[in-house]
Amino acid sequence: MSASPSRATRTLPAARHPHSTTRTPRRTTPPRPTTPLTTTVPKEFVHRASIAEVMLTGWEPHGDNHYTVTGQWPRLHSFFTAVNGHHDPLLIAETVRQTGLLLAHTEYDVPLTHHFLMWDLTLHTDPTHTHIGPTPATVTLHTTCTDIKHRATHLAGFRLNTTIHRDGHPTATATASFTCVSPAVYQRLRAPHTQPHQPPLTPPPPTHPHHVGRTHPDDVVLSPTPTPHHWHLRTNTHHPILFDHPLDHTPGMLLIEAARQATTALIGHPTHPTHITTHFTRYAELHLPTHIHAHPTHPHTTHANPDTSNTDTNTGSNTHSTNTNGTNGNHTRTRITGTQNNTTIFTTTITTPPPTT
Repeated sequence: MSASPSRATRTLPAARHPHSTTRTPRRTTPPRPTTPLTTTVPKEFVHRASIAEVMLTGWEPHGDNHYTVTGQWPRLHSFFTAVNGHHDPLLIAETVRQTGLLLAHTEYDVPLTHHFLMWDLTLHTDPTHTHIGPTPATVTLHTTCTDIKHRATHLAGFRLNTTIHRDGHPTATATASFTCVSPAVYQRLRAPHTQPHQPPLTPPPPTHPHHVGRTHPDDVVLSPTPTPHHWHLRTNTHHPILFDHPLDHTPGMLLIEAARQATTALIGHPTHPTHITTHFTRYAELHLPTHIHAHPTHPHTTHANPDTSNTDTNTGSNTHSTNTNGTNGNHTRTRITGTQNNTTIFTTTITTPPPTT
């Protein structure tokens, strides 16, 4: 994604010759584009510090809380890496998360100083249209905001329902719910956990990257334990993607990544989730140990239904088991829980197809 060229004129240095006078340089301007130029939305609207981590390129309201949001997925990302030649489903989840923040700030006048809590995220993907092509993937998110609540004059919460299209094809559906709080309210909510200040735990040693579908130890968010299907969460507050900017808690995208890595370790092969459902029940504190447990998995037969637009985006669930790759086969459903002080902080269910041969 490229930024719009500056329209400021550039003055070239004058040519000089011992026996000639100084010439006035010719003023130059950039060529006028024949089509609109593509740029990202301001990074502040999606709570990113790095412009490189902004996935959205624009939005347009259509009335009645309906919006069209545009975005672009890079062919190569340092953390949301390709899975069998397809864009990472967690990259799609991050795009949905950014969409909720963008619309809250731009269409519902939530101040940039406010804080957001994401309570749940459900994502269905169709691998048929998530392959990595010769250029970055341009996507369109047809989005509706429902269950809109206000507190005084500000937005207090809403549910996001979106269908993502790529090249005219339905590629994914997603729902997510958010609440928005002012800095003063956020400080009251967080004060018992942040005062007095307690430093984050030192990340324990990582499990082997290959076991969790990673290539670099820095991207591993699980640490092994003697108990089968049980790990300690590794929270590296210096990670440039998961902690794009300082936070006083573990971000939800890191917890979903932990669930994905636990699923990969459990089933024994790289995973390309076709269905992710996550519910967050409380903040994950940086100074407390977090335990990740993957529960026994059960293969289940799915039914062909390649059109992800049939998903009920208002409830985040299907009326039947849907095989989003359009073929019959045995998918594996894994349930992962995260706890702190014996209290559940999130639950994730991930459905994955059989390994490709």
